[in-house]
Amino acid sequence: MNGSQVDPQPLTVAVIGTGPRGLSVLERLAVRLRELPVPRRLRVYAVDAVEVGAGRIWRTDQQDWFTMNTVVGQVTMYSGDPDGGPARPGAGPSLGQWIAERARTHGEEPLGPNDYASRLRYGQYLRSFHRTIVENLPEGTELVEVRDRVTALRPRPEGGYELALESGPVPLTADKVVLTTGHPRNEPDRFEREMLDFAADRPGVHYLCGDSAADLDLGPDTVPAGATVGILGMGLSFYDVMVALTLGRGGAFTTLPDGTLRYEPSGAEPRIVAGSRSGLPIPARGRNQKEPHHSHRAIFLTTQAVELARKRREAETGSSRLDFDEDVLPLLLQELDHVYWTAHVTARDGKEAGEEFARRHAEALLTGGDSDTLLREAGLDALPALDLQRLARPFTGRHFPDPQAFRAELLDVMRQDLAEADLGNSDGPLKAALDVLRDIRNVVREAVDYGGLLPASHQDAFLRRFLPVNALLSAGPPRYRVRQLVALVEAGIVEVVGPAAVFATDEDEGAFRIESPQVEGSARTARVLVDARIPTPDLARDTSPLMSGLLADGLVSEYVVEDEVHGQRRESGGLAVTRAPFHVLDAAGRPRPDLYALGIPTEHTRWFTQVGSSRPGVRTLFSRDADAVAADLLAPLPQDLLPQEPALDAGPLVGAAAGALAAGRTA
Repeated sequence: MNGSQVDPQPLTVAVIGTGPRGLSVLERLAVRLRELPVPRRLRVYAVDAVEVGAGRIWRTDQQDWFTMNTVVGQVTMYSGDPDGGPARPGAGPSLGQWIAERARTHGEEPLGPNDYASRLRYGQYLRSFHRTIVENLPEGTELVEVRDRVTALRPRPEGGYELALESGPVPLTADKVVLTTGHPRNEPDRFEREMLDFAADRPGVHYLCGDSAADLDLGPDTVPAGATVGILGMGLSFYDVMVALTLGRGGAFTTLPDGTLRYEPSGAEPRIVAGSRSGLPIPARGRNQKEPHHSHRAIFLTTQAVELARKRREAETGSSRLDFDEDVLPLLLQELDHVYWTAHVTARDGKEAGEEFARRHAEALLTGGDSDTLLREAGLDALPALDLQRLARPFTGRHFPDPQAFRAELLDVMRQDLAEADLGNSDGPLKAALDVLRDIRNVVREAVDYGGLLPASHQDAFLRRFLPVNALLSAGPPRYRVRQLVALVEAGIVEVVGPAAVFATDEDEGAFRIESPQVEGSARTARVLVDARIPTPDLARDTSPLMSGLLADGLVSEYVVEDEVHGQRRESGGLAVTRAPFHVLDAAGRPRPDLYALGIPTEHTRWFTQVGSSRPGVRTLFSRDADAVAADLLAPLPQDLLPQEPALDAGPLVGAAAGALAAGRTA
């Protein structure tokens, strides 16, 4: 650091929630502290109710069969790549590099850059990342670990907040507070309440509300061996529950000579009956063929295209809000089609032919030319067009005479998808195109965030129609997980009832009833029902005393979109925040300059906030968001909000905070 003058006014910051979002703020704070021309005295409380430095979802005491769905080479928490020096804030290893180093120095299991790590291992990486931050804080900075639950946040007359802790009566005090609280737990909705009430009156009947699989009670006391367990939803969490009830019960998979898997039951597993709207378990991610820094460069759905659409809407209607189906989706589909057809030509005729086709195809679409003629000339007209709705809902309008017929069809669809996934996410036309859905999220965000869409369009076109399809096709599990499911279906351990699955109670049987109206004879009963859908943020239903108290006290508010031109209104359920640096908005709609929120609590105001890492070699939005918060944390508050007394509390620290200081966990 340069200069000898020390800021006489210390600053106290509390980061509530130390999963990836909270840690990213701490890292950028450490980087910026070292860049300050004048040292700044600072105390940071890193507060987490489960595990400081990992958080609840990535905590390091969970079983290792829960898997990430991004390859390790594409995951990093550091805001800069290694530079030859020691790992430190701003320059450190990706998850893949960290695992490779641990394999070399500690003999741990190695993974290649295109392999998938367990959530446990990522939690260990997060803990290592956290220690690196602590060990590299500049002089005059303290980082205090507080393993406790914050139950309330109360403004102080002199500025800042008191943080009430679950463990004791003495609060922490902070000038500024960052809410990075992660996945919520919600009050049951009407369906969940009906299921819970039904189970409460019947011994041995259980309904498990949606949550991280590591937090669900899936042990044999709740889900006995040989019993039938229903699973609602077949997204990523479905695979976690499936594995916990099979591999987690001592079962094993054997690889056969043809590369397929066979399941060897232990006898301790239950029988699984699953269902969802689509009737299709979320398909596999394509074999990764891309470098960590690779990202599709948009040609059609660009920032400029979104801005032009806004100007056109404002000129036509007086409102700049977009219609998703008319202004965004056609450009998105052009982006996918372009990659899909180009990959077909490249696979058939080579790279140069693919590049020439891409040039002509892009030109045709951008100028309103005849792309169909180009497809015929290229000999592509006989190939099936890319149809997201058909891929996500392959059984729409179909009727099956019995469960065996549906099972055969389902296995055929899953095996075809695995074959496409084996081709890769560059060489394989289908998975290359679907991978674009991940790469253009930032442009979609520019279209939809902060009320960018008409309220009715956001609710119907975006949330109800597009997002379920997007979630199913863009974020699948590793291929081996889908192969395991195929083996479990073949072994009779897992049964998928069919599309449009209905979950209800059966008074006569004293159990839950699961069936598909499109499959004759599909009805099954189960005494245990597991909801494998991750709860969506809903500020009004959040069971956290902290969040409910902030809402009741008017310190935060729900994000509501009103379009007076069209007479439309949408109550989002998300926490209202400004654009970067993400100050919360109080009940009067005023930004609170000393209170920030980042990540999942702000979902619905911003889209796809559940991202849990950055990417090597890329200045991602994940890192930029954290940096914006860190920069504002170090900026002076408006004069009328500056505390009148020293911010550092001379009183005793509570619980884990006192233990942290006593153990010397400060820098």
